[in-house]
Order: sequence, then C-alpha cells, then structure tokens
Amino acid sequence: MSELEELRQKRMRELLAQQQAQRDVQEQVQYQMQEQEVERQIHFIITQILSSEARERLGNIRIARAQFARQIEVLLIQLYQAGKLPSKISDEQFKAILAQLKGRQRDTRISHQ
Repeated sequence: MSELEELRQKRMRELLAQQQAQRDVQEQVQYQMQEQEVERQIHFIITQILSSEARERLGNIRIARAQFARQIEVLLIQLYQAGKLPSKISDEQFKAILAQLKGRQRDTRISHQ
C-alpha cells in the first residue's frame, strides 16, 4: 500500500470518528432536552395537583430522598390522570398520602453485629 493511500485511509478513519463523536453529542443534547421537557411537564402537573404547602413538603422530601419524591410525583400524576384526586391536595391530605405510602414501604435497616 502506498504512503498516499495510507494517509487517505487514516484521514477517512479520523473523519468517521469525528462524525460519530458529533452524532453522540447531538444525541446527548436531544436526550437532555427531552429530560427537561419531562421535568417541565411534571412540575406543571404537580403545581395543578398540590397546594403550595404540599409542594414545599414535596420539595423537602426531594432534598432528602430524590428517588422517593419522584415515585410520589409519578403516583400523584397517575391518580390525577385517572381522575381520582380532589381539586388540590392540601398539606394535610398530602401528609396522609405520605403516611399511606410509608406504610407500604419495607423497613430496611442495617445492624452492626
């Protein structure tokens, strides 16, 4: 193989790698945009469902246990979409829902022996 042909092939590989990197970046940007849109939609629906005090409580839960807060949001949105929620959930109603959810969770503890 001639030196010129080797340089062409090397350049072709570099261009292909560069194109793949650009596609990867575009996919990542698109994924982030989709995630942001989902977050906006969740925030909008939660604003419709919860009173300001209940939203504040959910925010505090999110700080301590982000995954649990997401589960609560999903559950509330499902109930809302199924028409099983009152107009706006007060903080007291939200606390009652949380108590029911807490009763369902398994109590996981680590003990030192």
